[in-house]
Amino acid sequence: MSLCAECFHQGEHAGHDYNMFRSQAGGACDCGDSNVMREAGFCKRHRIKSNSNVPCVPKDLLMMSELVLPQFIFSLIQHLREGYNEPALDLPSEKDLHKILQVLEPHVSFLEDLTKMGGAMRSVLTQVLTSQQFYKDLSSGVGENACAKKSHEKYLIALKGSGLAFPEDKIACGMQEQGAGTSTLAVQGLAGATATSGQGDSSDEEDQDGSQGVGKRKRVKLSSTTKDQSIMDVLKHKCFLEELLFWTIKYEFPQKMVTFLLNMLPDQDYKIAFTKTFVQHYAFIMKTLKKSHESDTMSNRIVHISVQLFSNEELARQVTEECQLLDIMVTVLLYMMESCLIKSELQDEENSLHVVVNCGEALLKNNTYWPLVSDFINILSHQSVAKKFLEDHGLLVTWMNFVSFFQGMNLNKRELNEHVEFESQTYYAAFAAELEACAQPMWGLLSHCKVRETQEYTRNVVRYCLEALQDWFDAINFVDEPAPNQVTFHLPLHRYFAMFLSKAVKCQELDLDTILPDQEMLMKLMIHPLQIQASLSEIHSNMWVRNGLQIKGQAMTYVQSHFCNSMIDPDIYLLQVCASRLDPDYFISSVFERFKVVDLLTMASQHQNTVLDSEHERSMLEGALTFLVLLLSLRLHLGMTDDEILRAEMVAQLCMNDRTHKNPNPKSGIIPGSLSFESVLSAVADFKAPVFEPGGSMQQGMYTPKAEVWDKEFDPVMVILRTVYRRDVQSAMDRYTAFLKQSGKFPGNPWPPYKKRTPLHPSYKGLIKLLHCKTLHIVLFTLLYKILMDHQNLSEHVLCMVLYLIELGLENSPEQESDEEESAGGQERCHDSWFPGSNLVSNMRHFINYVRVRVPETAPEVKREPPASTSSDGLASSQSSRRKSLQRENSGTAQVFSLVAERRKKFQEIINRNTSEANQVVRPKTSMKWSAPGATPQLTTAILEVKESILSLLIKLHHKLSGKQNSYYPPWLDDVDVLIHPEIPRYSHGDGMTAVERILLKAAIQSRLNKRIIEEICRKVTPPVPPKKISSAEKKTLDKEERRQKARERQQKLLAEFASRQKSFMETAMDVVLGQCRNSTEPKRLPTTEEEQIYPWDTCAALHDVRLTTLQRYFRDSSCLQAVSIGWEGGVYVQTCGHTLHIDCHKSYMESLRNDQVLQGFSVDKGEFTCPLCRQFANSVLPCYPGNNVERSLWQSHSNKCMQDLVQEVEDLQEQLGTFPSETNLSKEMESVMKDIKSTTQKKYTDYSKTLGSPDNDFLFMYSVARTNLELELVHRGGNLCSGGASTAGKRSCLNQLFHVLAMHMRLYSIDSAYNPWRKLTQPIQNKNSEQLPEVPVLYRDVSSLLLIQILTMPQPLQKEHFTCIIKVLFTLLYTQALAALSVKCSAEDRMAWKESGALRKHTSSGEKSWEVLLGHVITELSKGKMYEEGETEELTVVLVNPDSVECYLQQFCLPFLRIASLLQHHLFGGDLPSCQEDEEFTVLASCLGLLPSFQSAHQFTSASCLDWPVPAFDMISQWCSELDSFGDRHPDQVKALLIQEPKWDLPRLLQLPENYNTIFQYYHRKTCTVCTKVPKDPAVCLVCGTFVCLKGLCCKQQSYCECVLHSQNCGAGTGIFLLINASVIIIIRGHRFCLWGSVYLDAHGEEDRDLRRGKPLYICKERYKVLEQQWVSHTFDHINKRWGPHYNGL
Repeated sequence: MSLCAECFHQGEHAGHDYNMFRSQAGGACDCGDSNVMREAGFCKRHRIKSNSNVPCVPKDLLMMSELVLPQFIFSLIQHLREGYNEPALDLPSEKDLHKILQVLEPHVSFLEDLTKMGGAMRSVLTQVLTSQQFYKDLSSGVGENACAKKSHEKYLIALKGSGLAFPEDKIACGMQEQGAGTSTLAVQGLAGATATSGQGDSSDEEDQDGSQGVGKRKRVKLSSTTKDQSIMDVLKHKCFLEELLFWTIKYEFPQKMVTFLLNMLPDQDYKIAFTKTFVQHYAFIMKTLKKSHESDTMSNRIVHISVQLFSNEELARQVTEECQLLDIMVTVLLYMMESCLIKSELQDEENSLHVVVNCGEALLKNNTYWPLVSDFINILSHQSVAKKFLEDHGLLVTWMNFVSFFQGMNLNKRELNEHVEFESQTYYAAFAAELEACAQPMWGLLSHCKVRETQEYTRNVVRYCLEALQDWFDAINFVDEPAPNQVTFHLPLHRYFAMFLSKAVKCQELDLDTILPDQEMLMKLMIHPLQIQASLSEIHSNMWVRNGLQIKGQAMTYVQSHFCNSMIDPDIYLLQVCASRLDPDYFISSVFERFKVVDLLTMASQHQNTVLDSEHERSMLEGALTFLVLLLSLRLHLGMTDDEILRAEMVAQLCMNDRTHKNPNPKSGIIPGSLSFESVLSAVADFKAPVFEPGGSMQQGMYTPKAEVWDKEFDPVMVILRTVYRRDVQSAMDRYTAFLKQSGKFPGNPWPPYKKRTPLHPSYKGLIKLLHCKTLHIVLFTLLYKILMDHQNLSEHVLCMVLYLIELGLENSPEQESDEEESAGGQERCHDSWFPGSNLVSNMRHFINYVRVRVPETAPEVKREPPASTSSDGLASSQSSRRKSLQRENSGTAQVFSLVAERRKKFQEIINRNTSEANQVVRPKTSMKWSAPGATPQLTTAILEVKESILSLLIKLHHKLSGKQNSYYPPWLDDVDVLIHPEIPRYSHGDGMTAVERILLKAAIQSRLNKRIIEEICRKVTPPVPPKKISSAEKKTLDKEERRQKARERQQKLLAEFASRQKSFMETAMDVVLGQCRNSTEPKRLPTTEEEQIYPWDTCAALHDVRLTTLQRYFRDSSCLQAVSIGWEGGVYVQTCGHTLHIDCHKSYMESLRNDQVLQGFSVDKGEFTCPLCRQFANSVLPCYPGNNVERSLWQSHSNKCMQDLVQEVEDLQEQLGTFPSETNLSKEMESVMKDIKSTTQKKYTDYSKTLGSPDNDFLFMYSVARTNLELELVHRGGNLCSGGASTAGKRSCLNQLFHVLAMHMRLYSIDSAYNPWRKLTQPIQNKNSEQLPEVPVLYRDVSSLLLIQILTMPQPLQKEHFTCIIKVLFTLLYTQALAALSVKCSAEDRMAWKESGALRKHTSSGEKSWEVLLGHVITELSKGKMYEEGETEELTVVLVNPDSVECYLQQFCLPFLRIASLLQHHLFGGDLPSCQEDEEFTVLASCLGLLPSFQSAHQFTSASCLDWPVPAFDMISQWCSELDSFGDRHPDQVKALLIQEPKWDLPRLLQLPENYNTIFQYYHRKTCTVCTKVPKDPAVCLVCGTFVCLKGLCCKQQSYCECVLHSQNCGAGTGIFLLINASVIIIIRGHRFCLWGSVYLDAHGEEDRDLRRGKPLYICKERYKVLEQQWVSHTFDHINKRWGPHYNGL
């Protein structure tokens, strides 16, 4: 189904779970077609039924088009014919095809435009395209027209070249198949063609390519129904549409043509005609696809068309009936696979007649078959079509034939000697092929077999499936033993059989026995799936290690989420079915034999295993027992409901790891979005919203299991079944352990808990017999004994599984106990055989006294004559009496009876299970391959005294596990209730001892005799237990602890050493964040419509830039460059990780990095490195100034010098010339760091001077670096200092060191004393207006810049009193600037009022500290010039009549300077910043800086009281104002503009993004690029400024720089943050590196949808966006994001 974006967004989707896949090829919108979708889903427009009486289109209107269009379409076809040259050898070269298509582009575009004109035009087009008459008249090539003739000949040549004309030739080369009659390889063509019975030769010319030497071909039998059969290779075109499609295929589906053909689909007649044409060309499509070089692109386009045609059930049904669609599809698929068949080597390599697909062929490797398979799956989803398929016996036979091509493919042979030279990677192709070509259609068919009425379908499938299996067994010459060291994971026929059986029992109420084959067939059926299970175990035991890694890959894929419910689940189910119907002793012994551990199961302490190396024995035994546990406890297909399965799957997944919503349970056949999915998920799991780890790594929304799930539902068996990696089982156990510890249920290391199973479906009751057969009991007894005796090659896992099996047996005891014991016959009881009966409950208490074993002569076992009652060791099932008699006849044959003999016997005489005699058949005495009695003379018979029963072994095991004697005490002796209410929580979680206690309790409950025997055993004194050795695991943990302790000590030593070193790391990073501050608080939005635009006029960077240019126009350059700070648009930010090391150490570290070539993410040549301690990225080092804190306290002491003296001292200190320091390591490092700082900065951000290379430029740059860092720290603190405290970055602040470096360099530039701003601030000077360009008036200078110039030109370390003096002087200037700015804002009347009130109080004592007086004076002075003359602009007028608002204005004006000064003081002299409320910030900072003599209470405080004038205030102010007056005389228009205004900037922010991602996507993904006016392939948008750019677009490349990289340099001085529109992901560019940051848009479950693959609706995650913004503002991209790579300017 496909919808246009408009219809989709007008539909009602609230609460729906949907995926959007955005098609690039266009197509017809299905909205409004009730054959495709339910009417409830129509959009608002289509819900309103259009009136049936639509007016007809006037005939005259369409006449023209009816005349022109046939000619136009014919000319298009002629072009296509002309342009196509059938190549001699290969396909026409891509270039030729491309050329013709380019020529034809306008033609097709014209047709495309016609289709958009509406229904009337489309119906004319349909008429022309489908009319046979037009086609006959124009195109047949009959007649005079030479050109038409030539064109027709080309058409016939093309047909022939495609292997499509003249069927007679084909028939001639057909070969008869011996004895099989004629078999046709046919496909249904046009309905109504005559039936031809001939031989379709599958090896026609285009099949020859990849097939030489791949073994014999196999003819394929097709359905011999009476339907019209027309050969694969006949095509007859009758109308334009048919030929047009032919050329579309021939030219490999050009995009434009596909779009035109699809745009026509709304016309109903066209739709039907086109679908039939498409079906008619289906075989030809397959052939072209197979030969295509661009099969991927072509596949996508084919599916674009077919999905629109076949999704319509009505249409699919019609084509199935009229055009034999199913026959065509199956035949085409069969024919396609025939081209890559090879002889199967499974089982009997020499004589095998079976053929399988060759997975190495391109056809399978490149998934070329998927469009055809996906069409087949699509049509099988329609019930009416699937019914036809399941009823058609011929089709089923053909389909099983097709499936058998995959049966046994990709065979693995175990390498025993050499490691395989070349690891074939074909296995994934094999898995994909089985999943897509076999399993998916199977699930499609199964979805229609849900009710009782469909029983017949199941019977059909099972019947033909069994026939195919029987053929397969015959073809590979299979008798009873699988070939050794071979495994194939592909048994699709077995799986079809299994899944249809399962469906039959579960949904159709069929009696299983009526559809199961006989015993012999069941025995054969179980062999190969069992072989796979054993091989899995072998692979995990590293027995296949010489086959390379790919074999492990196969074992993992087999159980992996996408494959498991089509692979391992059916296999295990089939084995369960076989086990429930076969003799249990036979089945159990087969398992142990298949796993090669029979020899291990002896009571003797030593044994010889002829088929297995001893290092593999343990893991193979674990594998065998684990498999039995899986087989006996899984209920997936044996009685669980769909909801129970879903729940169990979900729990297993969640227990391994927390999962995202799309992935809590991909394992079962139930996908997210099914109805019960959400309810089950909320029942078993809690949602954890996405959180951000301190490292900054982005989390997604996760689900984590609820506590009661761990408590009651954790099922280790399900987890084992579903784990790809063994570590996942461990992960689940670790999480389980953590839960038990946390909830206080169990403190130690728990064992996997035992979980009660769903009851078995009655059809599978036979499975219980496995738990109650002597063979299994002998194995369990032997293993318990061996574990107790500490034999080698046994593990805790083995014990765990043994106990699990015993518990399963006790939980599922058979109903009738007595019958079995009687049927065993009385005679058997008199010999003390292994066990009397087959019921586990009674066998548990049975004591076994002596056992005869075969041991090597070296074994320690005592040799003596057997006592009267001896059980012979070995796994023979039941009938020990028979064995006894054999032993007595010939003691030489007292061997372990081989299971193989046992099984061979069962195979040869198939048991008739109803007679009890069957059990008494005499065993054949044939000697077997590997256990012939005399073959190994060094084996000898010994007799072991055992005298134990399973119960006594369990109790002794309990003592052994606990390490105490008599540790087990029957609980019921204290509390009888235990027997009545056995479900005690204390037994549900625990370790091995708990498990033993639980089993003994269950045994006692089931039988009074057992209870009594347990009590008796406990009364006897148990032998002492050997002291518990420290196990290797515990030893490991002890070692670990010791190692950790040592590591900690080492680390502390290192740290202590580091602390005493004297050099620290620093990083310099280009910074541009400050430039993004804006003076409005309204955040900018990302434009999503044409009307919204972003203009960069109001940013701080732009304003500073304009100001500097204006100053440079009117004033002397050198003084301009001291009147402002730069770095707003791109400055240097310095930050450090805070670690220090010696200069020499650093040098040798850098050397070692240079020599180490394996570097990721940074380039050592550019001076980049990572801190050797914390691995943080760095690109420079900053020398630590050797000075200690003792000095600090000295030069902070207060002095009582008067202001005048201090002013003079400051001036003298500045006059001292900075001497060039002597060459020391320190000075060298200081120089190199200055170089680093400069080289980091792009040229355009350092050169502001008019004269190139002017020293003023460097001077400006250096103090601006200090300014940038202080301003940024302010930004990080949130724009004010209210929070106080130490520097936000704590130890990471390195400003003190940075100031030392800057000061040393700045002192090298002497300021001519005549121009020293300090003089102008502290003494009245007469004005000399001699030079052409004056200096910048003091009132136009930026006070914070002046502060830094003063501080950095003083000798370091600076004294606190001098610092305070500088602050006080500068504050007077700042205050005057504030008053001047305020005076401009007042209206003329206000100015008069202030002037007068000021004049009145001018001569009072506190006049210099009253803002009214000072304001009056400023107004008076400025009135002398032209400051107030300019026409009053309305917007400036602010009514500031009341004194409070004036005071507030002045404080706000001064605050930025006070903040910078306080930070500077904090960094230079230490001491914390005080915290305060926002309204107190001014007073607190003023007193902190020493401006306030004594802290006053807030209500009487005025900002003017902070003033401390070095010379009389009014003189100073007059002098400063006179500079403005004289400037105003020359440039009256600029005098007001240059006044420093109230600097109120909002904090930097990224653009505000819309709530829904679709808003961005719809606007940008079709937007054209401003540079190249094309729609970019990868559009991106800058989140700082909103610019639209082409990612990787070659069209916008400038001098080898792609657009994103260029933009990152222009917009962010090398840092760019881009949102990739088609991927919803954010990408960060930093200099020459980039990284994928993640997505800030998540779906409803808190998950990303990278590349929009899942098509979920996405919403903004504000927390993530905040994190992104935070990393941008704080310059921490480099530290937090770890995966950086070089972009080579290609983004």
